Amino acid sequence: MTLAEAAAGLAGVPFRLHGRDPRHGLDCIGLFSAAMARCGVAVRVPAGYALRLSQPARWMPDPAAYGFVTAQAPYAPGDVVMLSPGPAQLHLAIRSAHAGWIHAHAGLRKVVIQPCLPKGQVLGHWRLPPAA
Repeated sequence: MTLAEAAAGLAGVPFRLHGRDPRHGLDCIGLFSAAMARCGVAVRVPAGYALRLSQPARWMPDPAAYGFVTAQAPYAPGDVVMLSPGPAQLHLAIRSAHAGWIHAHAGLRKVVIQPCLPKGQVLGHWRLPPAA
């Protein structure tokens, strides 16, 4: 299963801040973690962060620790981007296999697939290299 497929399979799961289990709800970090788990990779994720972060790097999983490399546009299925949707806010989204974006949408209260990249400045863009 690819990361894009794993994440798309979580569409519709309720949004829950600090959510790590699809049965109870996910936030954007929980979505990344759950999608990676569906691909057979356990991700160590932080707990106890707020919606606004004073030290963002402390709270986000390091994609390089899970085999991701820094990527450049164009976006490809399974790419992970970190966005800043507002002051002191961070958000993760995963590129779908069908040119959309999968993310935990706090306003809609669920994991969604939408055609456009979520609003915000792109702070990071990572990709899993092709399997050898």
